[in-house]
Amino acid sequence: MEILKNCCLCPRKCGINRYEQKGYCGANNKLKIAHYSLHMWEEPVISGDTGSGTIFFSNCNMKCMYCQNKKISLDGYGKYTSLKRLEEIMMELQDKGANNINLVTPTHYVPQIAKVLKRIKNKSLNIPVVYNTSSYENVGTLMMMNNLVDIYLADLKYYDDELALKYSFCTDYFETATMAIDEMYRQVGGLQVSEDGLLKKGVIVRVLILPGHIEDAKNIINYLYKTFGDSIIISIMNQFTPVNKCKYDNLNRKVTDDEYNEVIDFAAELGIVNAFVQEGDAAEESFIPDFNKNNI
Repeated sequence: MEILKNCCLCPRKCGINRYEQKGYCGANNKLKIAHYSLHMWEEPVISGDTGSGTIFFSNCNMKCMYCQNKKISLDGYGKYTSLKRLEEIMMELQDKGANNINLVTPTHYVPQIAKVLKRIKNKSLNIPVVYNTSSYENVGTLMMMNNLVDIYLADLKYYDDELALKYSFCTDYFETATMAIDEMYRQVGGLQVSEDGLLKKGVIVRVLILPGHIEDAKNIINYLYKTFGDSIIISIMNQFTPVNKCKYDNLNRKVTDDEYNEVIDFAAELGIVNAFVQEGDAAEESFIPDFNKNNI
């Protein structure tokens, strides 16, 4: 694939020849998968009763210092996999009753994934495809997935670019991510929900509250609601899990109930209807897949 010889798939635009060395994301030219399974802990409209068919791709272009999936995103754990095997995994998940195929951190493998989906989508593969992303995306790369993705499950991590630089080493996150989310919405449009309550088409944007930064979360939510209203779902998450020792003390604790409730109250005051909130303690390592059980 010529595009990998001068890789600019993501906003890092490192220009690396991934046939000769690894890009900023840590990936070379070969598809690498860490884990796949029926995942029960996505939003209810994604997981349903039988689970979301999640495929966790190795490596990541964000490098968030607090990532709960550090083993695969930063350390690159996984197994090199053929495109034929990726197709088999998708079909296996569908056969097991997955509500959808959930591509987790797929950005740096978009050309390979698109090639597989063009072959099987709406033919042998008849369930929705979910693109699960940090939103640090190039619009041009997302356009390669047009008509191949049904649901975008997107993060909007930061409003303040100083936080993005501090924690994820990127200077242009908010502008880049919001342009990407605009493109996601352009592709799939408003929410389409099946009779059994599962999302068939649309955009969900996740807002992960970081300890000590509730004002940033409020700014994100305000932007999303002012921009999209209730034509998307906003998922307000309290599941920040301090699994990696960070040099910033606030990232070594969970979000407090008071912090989370203040953000939820703010969203309610705005009048948001289409939102998910998390009850109880979602910030547990038990919710993180066991990547040691490599089943590729």
